[in-house]
Amino acid sequence: MESAEKLSVTVTPAMARMIREKVEDGSFGSASEVIRAALRAFRREEEEHAERMASIRARVKASIEDTRPSHSGDEIRTHLHGLFAQYSSRADDSAA
Repeated sequence: MESAEKLSVTVTPAMARMIREKVEDGSFGSASEVIRAALRAFRREEEEHAERMASIRARVKASIEDTRPSHSGDEIRTHLHGLFAQYSSRADDSAA
């Protein structure tokens, strides 16, 4: 185990109450254990956040570097209307 360093922290009354409750109900052996558990959870949260951000950055980078042509919504809508018109005319021809 790493050597310990003693620090003094100031918390809100609600936080102090929560720490005391966790010790009193037997969840933790001391206030220090509660704080260490909270800091471990904070570190995990920070690591997960960093991983999510790295994933988002990688997706944005891949999107920016994507060499496929980009089309506007209007271009896609026009293309789809054209496909629908072709399909409709074929359906009309086979029904006749």
